[in-house]
Amino acid sequence: MLRRALPALLLTATVAVMAAACAPASGDAAPSDDPQEGGTLVYATGDAEPTCLDPHVGGNYPQALISTQYLEPLVGRDADGTITPWLAEDWTVSADGLTWDFTLRSDVVFTDGTPLDAEAVKANIEHLQNPDTMSSTGYLAVSKVAEVEVVDATHARFHLSEPDSALLESLSMPWTAIESPAGIARGMDENCAAPVGTGPFVVDEWVPQQQVTMLRNDDYRTPSAQFENTGAAHLDELVWRFIPDAATRQAALTSGEVHVIDNPLPSDIVAAQAGDEIEHLDAPRPGSVNRIELNAGQAPFDDIRVREAFIRAADPNPGIESLYLGTAKRSYSPLGSSEPMAVSDESLFATDTDAANALLDEAGWTEKDADGVRMKDGKRLTVRFPVSTNQSVAAEQSLFEQIQANEAAVGFDVQLSPVDLGTWYGVLGEGAYEAVSAPYTRVGAEVLRVLYHSDAIVPAPSGYFANHAQLADPELDALLDEASATIDDDARADLYAQAQQRVLESFTVLPLYDQQNHFLVRGVTGVDTLDTVATPTFVDARIAG
Repeated sequence: MLRRALPALLLTATVAVMAAACAPASGDAAPSDDPQEGGTLVYATGDAEPTCLDPHVGGNYPQALISTQYLEPLVGRDADGTITPWLAEDWTVSADGLTWDFTLRSDVVFTDGTPLDAEAVKANIEHLQNPDTMSSTGYLAVSKVAEVEVVDATHARFHLSEPDSALLESLSMPWTAIESPAGIARGMDENCAAPVGTGPFVVDEWVPQQQVTMLRNDDYRTPSAQFENTGAAHLDELVWRFIPDAATRQAALTSGEVHVIDNPLPSDIVAAQAGDEIEHLDAPRPGSVNRIELNAGQAPFDDIRVREAFIRAADPNPGIESLYLGTAKRSYSPLGSSEPMAVSDESLFATDTDAANALLDEAGWTEKDADGVRMKDGKRLTVRFPVSTNQSVAAEQSLFEQIQANEAAVGFDVQLSPVDLGTWYGVLGEGAYEAVSAPYTRVGAEVLRVLYHSDAIVPAPSGYFANHAQLADPELDALLDEASATIDDDARADLYAQAQQRVLESFTVLPLYDQQNHFLVRGVTGVDTLDTVATPTFVDARIAG
């Protein structure tokens, strides 16, 4: 059994995609007349096993799922999108938006005995910004913080390089959660194996490719306001198992071997909704929708006519309806439905194969080879589409195959390449793709800046870049910059609306549906999801009697 991280070379596979939602879960586990105190809850995940349990390193959704159990953020967010106190109990911002003062709780100690104070907050921001940390999501979230000043033990002052209207949203996310500076000082390997926080559980042991065991933090005293429990968790232990196969996870749930699973098959969700033994929690992630992005930075999608032709021919609706069995709803926005500032434009995505063919003819792709693939100047109309099997569930992979067939009917050669997460990151880094599905999870409409600003073509220290559409539009950049610096909510919403319309009209994005985030629960009460990025929480959980 190992209690240290995997080799540092593997850490690059933890970069962010995101990859959650602010909406509350749809229900709790079935009630019990006599729920237990203590006991062990077993959770089985189908998401990729992190190569580092520290969400500062890289910053993907699997890290968020597990780190919620042992780390906590400075602030929270409720179901309506309102920022709420957490480790910071109060905050103020200067009139020019360049100085933020945070007052910390004075009664919080990390599980290694280190006090939560302004020095700890400063150390965490510097850890996120240090290129050696290889951060992506957290690095981008605090990129405008120029310095953290330690005013006194409970008072941290953030000096910004420019106003950041999304700062509080960014500080509510798991990827900027606060860790013990003493834990960080141990070095990346030790901190990846067992980060030290203030959360309800403590990492005890990590057995790679099997499970992480976490023990109750008996001194826990900082639960979110959304919890009923105001002290330590009811559970003695939380075991986090890695079971990639959905059918195997479902069998383990049905047999009682595990209590909670994520990423269930649509058919198992429907069966749970029809029965009374297994409860379904539906908590879509915030940030971007699941979508296909077209690489406008290289041929053939550097031509907007070819991009629009692809969009017009894709016809994803029948596949979504048949494959997801009503558990996913078609989106026409770059943002998830839980985002208040999301803008939809269904008119841009009507299926029209005649229009697709005409657009390709106009763009000069008029010849066809023996396979029916269009050609131009001796080159085939090829679209390389790498698919991460760790992120795209079976239904989504089948949907991509249907889209592949639809595109073939108008002359595209879509080459789907199912690969593991590490390989997928490598392909993107090499630019060896014309289409990709890479959902990105973060709180708020600021995700648009992360995904579509030309600055996002430049990789973060982790090596990951988020602008897979390779959009480099000065007018869009200006809208996103202004929105990021605008504190007024109405003005900010208008700017983000304009930005979304510009993204949609670029035909670089084919929205599909909200990022799916489903949980099935059996034999447990009090399982919930946080209102930040919809990660599961077990502070109120108790094993049924």
